[in-house]
Amino acid sequence: MTNLSPVSDDEAAQTEAPLDTIGLREGLVLRVDSGQYIVHADPDKNNTPQRVACTLRGNLRKKLTYSTSTSQPRRVVTSKRSHHSDAVAVGDRVRFSPIDSQTGIIIEVLPRESQFARSAFRGREQTLVTNLDQLVIVFACAEPNPDLWRLDRWIASAESSGLDILIVANKRDRVDAETAAERFKEFRDIGYRVIETSTKTNAGIEALRTELKGRISAFTGPSGVGKSSLLNVLQPGLKLATGEIGETTFKGKHTTTVRELIPLESGGWVADTPGLRQLDLLSMSRTELLQCFVEFVPYLETPCRFRNCRHLNEPDCSLKAAAAGGKISARRYESFLSLAAQTKE
Repeated sequence: MTNLSPVSDDEAAQTEAPLDTIGLREGLVLRVDSGQYIVHADPDKNNTPQRVACTLRGNLRKKLTYSTSTSQPRRVVTSKRSHHSDAVAVGDRVRFSPIDSQTGIIIEVLPRESQFARSAFRGREQTLVTNLDQLVIVFACAEPNPDLWRLDRWIASAESSGLDILIVANKRDRVDAETAAERFKEFRDIGYRVIETSTKTNAGIEALRTELKGRISAFTGPSGVGKSSLLNVLQPGLKLATGEIGETTFKGKHTTTVRELIPLESGGWVADTPGLRQLDLLSMSRTELLQCFVEFVPYLETPCRFRNCRHLNEPDCSLKAAAAGGKISARRYESFLSLAAQTKE
């Protein structure tokens, strides 16, 4: 039998014991900022919800490897700090040990039902929000003009995570009705929900409020499209910081710097996430990416000539024929090829 030497970390090297849930409370992580986690604790025996500032139990930051002996108590063999994913994110359900009425230590993260994440530097996965019911992708009708190729990237990311998608075409007051409708037409044609909104005229605000009611949603999109302004209108008194658009570049400025889950008086929760210059997709294969362009799928039921067709330059490609025949958007097809060039084969 291999002799397994425990790690030097005293905490990690202790014999593992069943998690003692006596005295632990459960809650929802509302905010993550500089190693502190604000948890909305479930109502206690007095039916009183509260916000608790928590730190993280050391082992939750590490990837532990255990011994496999059947005759000895299970022990931690190696303990390595994880640099590839977030141990706790906004939207997580957690168990925490109260220190007093206002502070505690997160002991356990409950299984996630869904998550919205992106690829960060050096292969690290950055989890933006978890346990979502829907992803609200906000782009502007103008100032800045919508970059539909970037919107494709956001949609693909949401589809890969299995999230419901709501597209918000904000700043509707900056363009006429025909221009607004035309700029987002192909997404409506695919079947995505699109709501045109304006914080200046309140257009679409009630429709958006209805879509958010009773659900956990995350607002995401490029900088400067008005996500924080929308939330300020949806939740009066919120007073999130907002910024102006650069007059020369028409690029938005980052005004949201932390991820936070906000309760709405009308019902539901909304996460405001920092504006992203670029959303890097998580690693996926070309086949997996194809499934994220949902309108392509029916045209893949007719086999291409080659079973391993890359849908690029191969003859008798069913997808290429669908694009050429106007059955799918030629622009979306080109967008797929652009993203596919960045995927693993």
